[in-house]
Amino acid sequence: MSNHQKRLSVPNSWPVERKTATFTVKAGAGPHGESGVPLLIVLRDVLGYADNRKEARYALNEDNVLINGKAVSDEERPVGMFDILAFTQREEYYRVFPGEGGRLALTPIEADAAESKLGKIVTKSHVAGGDVQLGLHDGETLIVEDGDQYAGGDSIVVDNETSDVIAHFEYEEGALVTAVDGAHAGEIGTVEEIQVTPGSAQNNVLVSQDDDEADSEGGAAAGGFETVEEYVVVIDENFTGDDE
Repeated sequence: MSNHQKRLSVPNSWPVERKTATFTVKAGAGPHGESGVPLLIVLRDVLGYADNRKEARYALNEDNVLINGKAVSDEERPVGMFDILAFTQREEYYRVFPGEGGRLALTPIEADAAESKLGKIVTKSHVAGGDVQLGLHDGETLIVEDGDQYAGGDSIVVDNETSDVIAHFEYEEGALVTAVDGAHAGEIGTVEEIQVTPGSAQNNVLVSQDDDEADSEGGAAAGGFETVEEYVVVIDENFTGDDE
């Protein structure tokens, strides 16, 4: 199987130039599905910490690059939405956040914020013993004893070391959300209305924005936007970048 991916056919979320060369690195198996960006692209094309695959491998073998608190040695490991990247030797920490056009972007954060990550609940099921298993947007699964408080569409913050849930944000009208895909990717606002669509079609979400929310995300017009439910993720004020 080829280790290369044609640039013209990469997902829209990949932060690469499409016409500078024919091929780029192919993402390995791992979280985030097809939207996951190979770590090599982050190190080489986004941050400029490596000029080529050999340099990236050398850096990763030093165990100074962490994703969600765990050292990574595979330069093809997919990186995706809300992952936490830590460069311990440089004392630099980033959260992967949706940027303009749905491209993944890196938001600098403080060291204490890098100790946990946000996850959107996409599945919920009962397992043997009476516990509940939550499936997150990146493919991670989490067992919780009391699952009644969680619902699909909610977001949780998980401690990277213990996997404990340390915060829970309900998906409901009035919740602060960001769009992670579609025409409004990267925009932040408050859920004004959840329009339930009969049948198998996606529910629509009306998101309102004030001037600060619109301006902070690249000049989107104040007033708000409409998108499908799949594209919104509940966050809190610490994820807007205003305090970081």
